[in-house]
Amino acid sequence: MGVPKRKVSKARQGERRAHLAISAPPLVECDHCHELKRAHHVCPTCGWYAGREAVEIEPVAPVEGQR
Repeated sequence: MGVPKRKVSKARQGERRAHLAISAPPLVECDHCHELKRAHHVCPTCGWYAGREAVEIEPVAPVEGQR
């Protein structure tokens, strides 16, 4: 059974939840273009995965009027 809400201080509650923080996903270097990418995912920059082109990436055209 639970404890009444005001019996547990916010500090003690925070201590209990200290391990629940979200961390950034680990990044690895792409073998093809050497950019950082998520492990076991297709590279968003070049589209390569496991030594072959998995996804064809279309080049982005510059927008006129921007510097």
